[in-house]
Amino acid sequence: MQYNVTVIGSGPGGYVAAIRCAQLGFKTALIEKYDTLGGTCLNVGCIPSKALLDSSEHFHNAAHTFKEHGIDINEPKANITQMIKRKAGVVKSNVDGIAYLMKKNKIEVLTGVGSFVDKNTIKITGKDGKESQITTEKVIIATGSKPTPLPFAPFDKKRIISSTEALELKEIPKHLIVIGGGVIGMELGSVYARIGSKVTVVEFLDNLIPTMDGTMGKELTKVAKKLGMELYLGHKVTSVEVKGKEVLVKAEPKAGGNAVDLKGDYCLVSIGRKPYTDGLGLEKVGIELDKGKIPVDDHLKTKVDNIYAIGDVVRGAMLAHKAEEEGVLVAEQLAGQKPHINYNLIPGVVYTWPEVASVGYTEEQLKEQGRAYKTGSFPYKALGRARASMDLDGLVKVLADKATDEILGIHIIGARAADMIAAGVTAMEFRASAEDIARTSHAHPTYMEAVKEACLAATANRSIHM
Repeated sequence: MQYNVTVIGSGPGGYVAAIRCAQLGFKTALIEKYDTLGGTCLNVGCIPSKALLDSSEHFHNAAHTFKEHGIDINEPKANITQMIKRKAGVVKSNVDGIAYLMKKNKIEVLTGVGSFVDKNTIKITGKDGKESQITTEKVIIATGSKPTPLPFAPFDKKRIISSTEALELKEIPKHLIVIGGGVIGMELGSVYARIGSKVTVVEFLDNLIPTMDGTMGKELTKVAKKLGMELYLGHKVTSVEVKGKEVLVKAEPKAGGNAVDLKGDYCLVSIGRKPYTDGLGLEKVGIELDKGKIPVDDHLKTKVDNIYAIGDVVRGAMLAHKAEEEGVLVAEQLAGQKPHINYNLIPGVVYTWPEVASVGYTEEQLKEQGRAYKTGSFPYKALGRARASMDLDGLVKVLADKATDEILGIHIIGARAADMIAAGVTAMEFRASAEDIARTSHAHPTYMEAVKEACLAATANRSIHM
């Protein structure tokens, strides 16, 4: 079997790359080791976690805000079995959709582990051990990533769990200990906190979601505490031990002081993810990893002229939409086009409630660069729409160049922040100034008015409603 392009891995980067290649007229194959398409994102990541986040938020509202809204119900009970079942249905619907798109675009799906024989030949090994080979002109590696374990506490998938197992629990934890206060830890921690678990988060750095603007981490800390989560920031985990149905976690303050002993029934380790390149046979084509990642040039080409790599296996943030953009970029380059990605304008989102969304530079980055900037912010509690929906937590923060007023960063924590950030990305793609947005009409009452008000605040402190 001969193909113009072969994509290894069917996550968001891989399947999008395959579709775009097919649209551009290339005979395309997609190799996937598992029986279902969609990779981590659709099967055990983005989609299932959002399904559980939504279910837990509905339960939380039923328990805490329905009465205020004038909705009288009996005390709700969380049914984790049904939540997991619904989540599985959402996953299946999405996965089936990807399979349909493969057929629609005449992409040949080959199931098995793909590994290089040479730069134009790929061996596919099925679950039954049977092997076949294909030849291809170009290859796009999109094999994604997997959870990183603690070196002294490997996943046992029963009590010491990764995000994968956290999406399949058969009971509501009495006490869930979360190691890592980043995106995954806070999302899944908030799921179980909302439905009745005691949740304790241990984070090595001094702020939650430390890769985002510091203000966002501080605001999320307030929200987490309000939800009843226990936080140990600036703490280093020194041991994790399973004793029967209990997990014992020891942590020490980085700044010195007494160690903390925690006892729970589950421990979610969410300290990050690492590129997954096992079994690819990269040594057969002379590709060497750099700190676990596949080195690529500005065109996402490896040192081998016909092999490209995208998504979590290459440099940059491990985000599904970043991988998608890279998949499209490679496909269009192969067709002779000249696409472009502005990596500074790839948004990041934390799907807690309220959500956190960010694009552009953080205030910390601007200070590090020594760049002159100005800032404007506006709290959700001053919004008519937020008062109406009882979503009063959060704020919008805008950073703009002090001299030119060009927007350098937009950071939102609040209801619907994940959807709102797209407007910020669009504005920044067109290099809008804070005044441009401030002078643009925003419908009333909406959450987006907070963005306008923050831009007004950044423009000579002109906020109307504060």
